[in-house]
Amino acid sequence: MATKSKPGNRPLGIFDSGIGGLTVANAIHELLPEENLVYFGDTAHLPYGDKSPEAIKKWSVAISDFLMTHNCKMIVIACNSISSVAYDTVKKHIGSKAIVVNVIDPVVEYVVNQAALKHVGVIGTKATIKTDIYASKLKDRNKKLSVNSLATPLLAPMIEEGFFNNKISKTIINDYLSRPKLKNIDSLILGCTHYPLIRPEIEQFYKGKVTIFDTARIVAHHVQWLLDENNLFNSGSTKKHRFFISDFTPAFEQSTKIFFKGKVKLEQKNLWK
Repeated sequence: MATKSKPGNRPLGIFDSGIGGLTVANAIHELLPEENLVYFGDTAHLPYGDKSPEAIKKWSVAISDFLMTHNCKMIVIACNSISSVAYDTVKKHIGSKAIVVNVIDPVVEYVVNQAALKHVGVIGTKATIKTDIYASKLKDRNKKLSVNSLATPLLAPMIEEGFFNNKISKTIINDYLSRPKLKNIDSLILGCTHYPLIRPEIEQFYKGKVTIFDTARIVAHHVQWLLDENNLFNSGSTKKHRFFISDFTPAFEQSTKIFFKGKVKLEQKNLWK
């Protein structure tokens, strides 16, 4: 088979705690439609944002091992919480078997190259904000940047339950964005892969006065660059994408159908039996 003879014809592995990573998977699919995707959503343990670093590392290693049973050429950690606490663990565990990508470093690289920015805001889960990873990486690259980070723990579970683009989500979003921590920012990093799903509501709040970074597209372009650099573009026949979940949720099924047009077959796989 082509996937055995040509490394580039192996699939891209993508994982997250649930729905959020689909924003990254969709961005990669739109930019690189010829690539085969294997997605794992750990819906049994979502949200990861309030879990311990030890638990997140344990689950991430198990999911990475599962993706490698599908011979993935790259593993994209499509979750900021996992990227902030378990990226080094996963990368060390996988070694040279596959390229490991997180969703934080590409965004930091992109943001620091926007010369006009002075006051950057970051919203994310408790796990991500607690590490202060965005602020430390951004200021390490540009000491003149002011970075204010705010934990917004209600947003990810709200989105997982399908509450976005309605009165409930608008009230919660507006409350968070009105906090003093985010006063006078000129740009905002959506530091959770769930958040692009509420980007229209965030843009409505700021009325064009604040630059909102589309982190999913930034990561997709980084994946494209890495595939090019390593001569790993798929040149074989494209097969159907595969979507695995650790526990079935109607919201996840609905979201896959929104992002990937038509009927999507979800395969349930419990890695912790």
